[in-house]
Amino acid sequence: MAAATALLVSSCTAESGNTDTGDVVGQGYASGDGSLQTWSVADRTDPVEISGTDFSGDPVDTIGDGDEIVVLNTWYAACPPCRAEVPALLEVATERASDGVRLVGINGTDDSGAALAFEREHGVTWPSIADTDGSAVAALQDVVPVQAVPTTVVLDRQGRVAARVLGQIEASTLDGLIDDVLAEPST
Repeated sequence: MAAATALLVSSCTAESGNTDTGDVVGQGYASGDGSLQTWSVADRTDPVEISGTDFSGDPVDTIGDGDEIVVLNTWYAACPPCRAEVPALLEVATERASDGVRLVGINGTDDSGAALAFEREHGVTWPSIADTDGSAVAALQDVVPVQAVPTTVVLDRQGRVAARVLGQIEASTLDGLIDDVLAEPST
């Protein structure tokens, strides 16, 4: 499976004082392993339904129409891998929209000023849930551990978790995961 190729990438987590992480001292984030996990159709749990408002106050949710694949991406403005992966996410958002793929960001760290500035600076075209209360990530935690920022989660047409990548994602990896879900029979 082409999508199963994981790349060595970095991810951001809160500084925890853990000294055995192998991180470069002073880099400001903990390096992740870029691990990729997929779930077979038979092993997927109930749909993930997350809703909230974006940083402009508009409603955002993950509830699809049955033909839509939703890609969730956790991020915050000061996270170096989050900044580095934006071009890949933009590529996928643009090129896969006609395939019924929709991106939704989740940001539990930034205030609206920082988040909106980041989105403008990087040309982000998808909405992000302002998750300062942690409810969006908590809803995901019941199904799939979100252990790092960035984390990318692919939801199938029924809204169930099909795949997760911890750390910065490449467009080719995300395309492969989307292709795998698109190849599944529609129900």
